Amino acid sequence: MVNFNVRFPDDLHARVRAQAAADRRSINSEILYLIEVGLAGVSAKAGSPGGDPADAAPFRRKPDSSSA
Repeated sequence: MVNFNVRFPDDLHARVRAQAAADRRSINSEILYLIEVGLAGVSAKAGSPGGDPADAAPFRRKPDSSSA
């Protein structure tokens, strides 16, 4: 198993923590579950089991408030 560190914004961490509690899972297990569900959705949209990374949705950044 790979050890991977990631930084979460406080509000996202709180949402994941609350969902993990509701699902009676650890935060780590909840994150793994959510990633698996998300990747399954991406693969289904791509039309093939592994999906083509080129077909994946682009990374969504925060909107730039200066261009509003």
